[in-house]
Parts: sequence; C-alpha cells; structure tokens
Amino acid sequence: MDIDTVLNSLIQRLNTTNSVDEFLKLRKEYIGPNGIVKQHEQQLASLPVEQKRIIGPKLQQLKKDVERVIEEKNGELHSNTLLKRQESESESINFSQAKIGHYHPITNTISMMNQLFIEMGYSIMNGPEIETDTYCFQRLNVPVDHPARDMQDTIYVQAPNILLRTQTSSIESRVLEEFKPPMKVICPGRVYRNEKANRSNHFIFHQYQGFVVLPHVTLKDLFGTFNALFKRMYGDDVEVRYRNKYYPEVEPGVGPDMKCFNCKGTGCAVCKNVGWIEMGGAGMIHPHVLSMAGIDPQKWMGFAFGLGIDRWVMAKYNITDIRTLLGGNVGYKPNLYENTI
Repeated sequence: MDIDTVLNSLIQRLNTTNSVDEFLKLRKEYIGPNGIVKQHEQQLASLPVEQKRIIGPKLQQLKKDVERVIEEKNGELHSNTLLKRQESESESINFSQAKIGHYHPITNTISMMNQLFIEMGYSIMNGPEIETDTYCFQRLNVPVDHPARDMQDTIYVQAPNILLRTQTSSIESRVLEEFKPPMKVICPGRVYRNEKANRSNHFIFHQYQGFVVLPHVTLKDLFGTFNALFKRMYGDDVEVRYRNKYYPEVEPGVGPDMKCFNCKGTGCAVCKNVGWIEMGGAGMIHPHVLSMAGIDPQKWMGFAFGLGIDRWVMAKYNITDIRTLLGGNVGYKPNLYENTI
C-alpha cells in the first residue's frame, strides 16, 4: 500500500493545472467518492491490525494534506478567474486631472522668505491672533498712555485687554519670555487694524516678524540680513534705502524702502507719489523690551524687523491693488507663480 508518493504526485499535477475544468477533474480523482484517498481507506480495512496501526495515522495525515493543497489551488484559481473577469470587463478611461487650485501669492511669498531664513539658521514660531494688550503692546515698550498707540487702530474683542493682534511682534513678546537666548526667530502671520481699505492698505493684512538675540549684534547685521532678503526676492538690481524711523520697541529704528515696482521711482498711486514703498520697520531691540522678558540687556542684544508681506507680494508679482489679495481673485494664474512649498 504505497501512500508516500500520493501527495507529491498531486502537488506536481496541481502546479501544471491552470483551468477550472482540469482542477475539478483532478479533485474528483483524488478525493471523490471513488478517488485515490477513498481507495486507500478501503484497502486499509483488509490489512492486519499491526499494519493498520502503522498505516492508519499516515493515511489520516495524507487525507488532510490532500484536502489542504486542493483547497489552496481552488483559492488560487478563483482569484485568477475573478481578476481576468475584471480585466476583460473593465474599460479604459482617458482623463486629465481636474485643476483644483494653486498656491496663493501670499503663501508662495511666505514660503520663499521662510526658506531663506531657515538657511540662515532661523526658527519659525507662531502665536494667537486673538491677543492680550500685554503681549501686543506693553511688552513691546508701548504702555497704556503711550502716544505710539495712536499709530495703530486696534480692533478690540473685549476692550481694553483682549484684541485682534495688530502685529506679529506679539509673538516676539511671547518667545522672549518663554525661551532663553541665543535665538533667531521669524514669525509670519495675519494681523488686523481698523483701517479703511484702499489700493495700498487693508484692515486685514500679513506681517513677517523676525528677531535675533545674541551676545553681540549690530545694525550692520540687520542691514546685511535685509540686503540678502531683498536680493533673494527681487534680484541683484533691486534698489533699497534705509531711513531713520521711530518704533517704541526698538532704538534706534530704521525703515527699509524699495523703489516702487510700478512707476520705477517717478511716483504713482501705489507708492503715494513718492517713488518708494515702505516695506517694513526695524531696529535694535530696546533694552527695556529685553528686561521685561527677563533677559539681561547687559549680556544680550538683538535686532528685530516687521515686514508687510502684502506689499512684498505686490512688488514681486506686480499687483497694484492690495484689496485683490483677499478678494478671491481667480485672475492670479498658477503659471505666474512658483509653487515653492
């Protein structure tokens, strides 16, 4: 009674079986009512008891193995048949991906600026848009009765302490308080002021705050940072000037101006007929600002700058009305801007 070769013979034949009809015939041949396994079971009944004890367990294992390999082959053929049916019934559909949108010019500009400052070793920080008077003004050397508050038309959520931030300098206040120097940080974000919207101003706009606190740093480092930024954004031929400005959180204060991109310095509505566009404010961080944050101004110094991103966007993409940036203007075609994110 040779049962040792049954399983190997079945496996070899199954490996060469690719059709369902062949498989069904083979399954019947081995485990059908008159199949090979059934024949061995009938032969076992006529054997002596001693041989039954030896062959019986082998025959039981053979039956399990045969049923197992047949079931595996059945599953394989079923999967292949289903796949072929799907392939034969499928249709080829040619389509182009729908255009669902593109990066906003403000998003692109922030991304380009971020990349430059990351290369220079800066970290990116964020903060709340609903801010307190303490972090938005007082920690920046603007006490309650300071006349500099008249420079910013604040939108209050709950006067006099809760407001929509007027500048991302508020993030600087929080970072100086929470972290120990040295530090190099940039803070892009949306800000709000109660202003009438016109071609060059809006009550919602974006600011790009940056600040550095080191044992030794000067205005020369600030100007070098600005020069690198202007050239990265507008090319080596960009014309920039620096003017003395007053900002309560810095001393001394400066303002970087860029020659108007629209009129090239002759004067127009975009630059308010002066030929130059004010691109932000900057200066050396006031020692009092450092002291209020718990930083010793005798050991540390720094510079800070705040840039009106919307104006940088307008200059880069030759947009002459700031209101269109927040007006859902689909005229900003994606091929005009580099998706730099």
